[in-house]
Amino acid sequence: MPAVPVAVSGGSLTPVRGRPRNGREPAEGGAICNLYNHTTPQEALVRLIDGLTDRSGNLAPGSVYPDQLAPIVRNGADGPELVKARWGMPSPRFALKTERDPGVTNVRNLESPHWRRWLGREHRCLVPLTSFSEPRGKGKGVQWFAPADPGATLFFAGIETRGWRSVRKVKDGETVDDLYAFLTCPPNAEVAPIHPKAMPVILTRPQEWHAWLDGIPATELQRPLPDGALTLVEAPV
Repeated sequence: MPAVPVAVSGGSLTPVRGRPRNGREPAEGGAICNLYNHTTPQEALVRLIDGLTDRSGNLAPGSVYPDQLAPIVRNGADGPELVKARWGMPSPRFALKTERDPGVTNVRNLESPHWRRWLGREHRCLVPLTSFSEPRGKGKGVQWFAPADPGATLFFAGIETRGWRSVRKVKDGETVDDLYAFLTCPPNAEVAPIHPKAMPVILTRPQEWHAWLDGIPATELQRPLPDGALTLVEAPV
């Protein structure tokens, strides 16, 4: 039987099911936010972040699943840069049963030595999104969340690493990838009834975006959005 990928959050392991055949909904029992959507044009992203250089090529808007390439904003040699990276940071060794490492999509426990090495400024990134989902429970699909303010701009508070060698898929063998994941925190009032344990850390203000990229202590921004900041929607936006 092939190994089942795991997401590691706060030291616990949660199965991450593969991308569904219909390409729209994750399989039942997914982990914390393993599907999100982004539709912000890359030209708009460049305007949002001062001095941002676009190195991403063509970006296709739409849903993002674990282990896919997606846009992130990271610190480059000449300032912030927009690039593509693969969703899923390296897993702790204890979580792996085989050589294959499907990656970790969500990070909660910042005290873990495994994650502390990637919390500095040089590993910070912003992950653009326009909506995200949480599993409703077995057989119930997912619940989508969008900003209550339609004009709000959202970024996950992310961490990234570059040139990581690992076996993501057995058929591909060892690959070298730029990887990312994002932080989680306790849920706010909108997310808690659906996922009472956690929600992604989402940053909505330019001051927060710049502070995150500049290396503010991660714990200072590892907190939920204010209650009322999200609205429940039936489809990604």
